[in-house]
Amino acid sequence: MSAVFAQRDKRASLAELATHVKDGDCVVVGGGLSSREPMALLRELIRAGRRGLKVVGSAHGIDIDLMCGAGAVARSAESYVGFEQDFGMAPNYRRGCESGAIEVDDSCCYTVVQQLRAAAYGLPFLPVRSVRGTSFEGMHPEYKRISCPFTGEELILVPALQPDVALIHAQYGDAHGNLRIEGPPVADILAARASKKVVATVERIVSNDELRALGGANVPYFYVVAIAEVPFGAHPTACYPMYAYDRPHTATYYAAASAGPQDFKTRYLDPFVYGCPDHHDYLERIGGSALRSRLGSWGEGTESWMNLYREESA
Repeated sequence: MSAVFAQRDKRASLAELATHVKDGDCVVVGGGLSSREPMALLRELIRAGRRGLKVVGSAHGIDIDLMCGAGAVARSAESYVGFEQDFGMAPNYRRGCESGAIEVDDSCCYTVVQQLRAAAYGLPFLPVRSVRGTSFEGMHPEYKRISCPFTGEELILVPALQPDVALIHAQYGDAHGNLRIEGPPVADILAARASKKVVATVERIVSNDELRALGGANVPYFYVVAIAEVPFGAHPTACYPMYAYDRPHTATYYAAASAGPQDFKTRYLDPFVYGCPDHHDYLERIGGSALRSRLGSWGEGTESWMNLYREESA
């Protein structure tokens, strides 16, 4: 069973959050594709020089590709990394896998979900049907076949997977570490339950009463070891209902990543990661106060949160 984190005030800076991720850790990254990925936290891990990470999840994009391009990833248990209809394959991830710099534990989405679910339930394994008739079994000697004692059906057993850390970006949280994810949670709630600890960024830290009024926590405090308020913390991915996916910025990223490792460093990592000592500098680099009007919003208040963040960071 994972530890219970009961401290009353878990608020921390992004740099402090990064200390909870160690070289070689297995990390499960929240969000998915171009939505609610913990991008500010990942940029902080890159600035902190993290190496040798194993990344776990399904249906990811710029988040995992960025970490691969920065040399932070040694192993991938992701079932999909790509940019879908907008741009296609993930350049840094593909180069790393093809060159052997990144070891690949290839599988399908539901297999990863069942492995996380087994860890969350405290079970050593769970059954799946989804990999029968594929070559995945040959790639995973740890998978076992079993005849169901009730039906006689042949099933595949996959072992539990307990990541060291879940990295999650949510819309709301309180100082105690309760998180409120709006819209599709993807696999975040399951990842929080399966992991040894959760490190979280949120668009806004609110009181517990406000969080209850919003609908309450769907990731409770005892999973979360530290939390930071980071407006636009998912940029350039979307964070419903606060801001949309930044396609032009992603196009800039993709062009740099596609041009090769050196161009990626000089055209993207240097200006947008290493050249931005903190998240406030990153916000200024990508547009500052004009961000809200450029990305649009499904709700009110984004601009005031940015202003507050700038004042507190000054």
